Amino acid sequence: MSRRDGNAPPAPDHAALLADLSRAHIAARCLHVIADCGAADAIGDAAATPDEIAARTGFDADALDRILRLLAGHGVFVRTADGRYAHSPASRLLRADEPGSLRSYVRMGGMPVFWDRFTELGRTARTGRREHDMTSLVEYFATHPDEATIFNAAMVSKSRTVLPAVAAAYDFGSFSTIADIGGGRGHLLKLILERARSAHGFLFERPHVLTDTAAAPRLTLIGGDFFADALPAADLYLLMEVLHDWDDADATRILSAVRRAARPGARVLIVEILLPETQGPHSGKVRDIIMLAVTGGRERTQAQHAALLTAAGFELTRVLPTASEYSLVEAAAVER
Repeated sequence: MSRRDGNAPPAPDHAALLADLSRAHIAARCLHVIADCGAADAIGDAAATPDEIAARTGFDADALDRILRLLAGHGVFVRTADGRYAHSPASRLLRADEPGSLRSYVRMGGMPVFWDRFTELGRTARTGRREHDMTSLVEYFATHPDEATIFNAAMVSKSRTVLPAVAAAYDFGSFSTIADIGGGRGHLLKLILERARSAHGFLFERPHVLTDTAAAPRLTLIGGDFFADALPAADLYLLMEVLHDWDDADATRILSAVRRAARPGARVLIVEILLPETQGPHSGKVRDIIMLAVTGGRERTQAQHAALLTAAGFELTRVLPTASEYSLVEAAAVER
């Protein structure tokens, strides 16, 4: 006895899937252009015509209309019946003055130092060699200050929701000294020190980064290079989105430098997006290709992190989830 399949889900359209993926860069590039030109700010709170947006941005009205029309089809902006453009909840996040703005983060993806690397991805995949690394990226920003400003703003905007989730997911109060290695301008460490009132923090970063870092109570700034300079002695070490910028050899070098400086019984806390062992889409898999193309690093599974830690003299003790997509990989220094 057969049954009707009228309620069965439609069969997947494999040809459409491939076609959509082959053109996925087009919408992304349109988003970069619109974020860069400031169209979201040009629209304001009321709907605006393409001519009005063009006059406020200096772009061509017809080109803007066609690009905005595509993005509106994805829910970024709203196209009205008379051809004007108004904001959707998503497009408001492209405004510079919007709380939680992601304009800088979107602009970052369209900068030549990122976008051009994907035109070179075929060569990277063919040779398997690291064409670029984090050092070359830092050197690039040193000679392109405008793009460096966008990058730094993007990192801050991305971390607004992540950092509170990280700080809330771990008991930092049991440590007297906490060192944030490669911690940028200290946003995470400062947030942790607000919670761990008896702890003292060390922010270890490149000297030029620390020149823009505001002072804070119980915080010592230390300029240096973790590949060349000794790290501060501490009870807990933070490595947030540091290891993913480097290949396994360099990541092991960083962890080994931490191990040499660590006090007896010290812990290290790696804050990263863990790659799942399962099939299916995942933001970490996208970020892994960004690392492949731009920094020569990689995102890692829990097992891969464990292998790095073992090689550097640590033992993975547990993995803690956070209220964000990031996880905390905790490890203890193995006594020698």
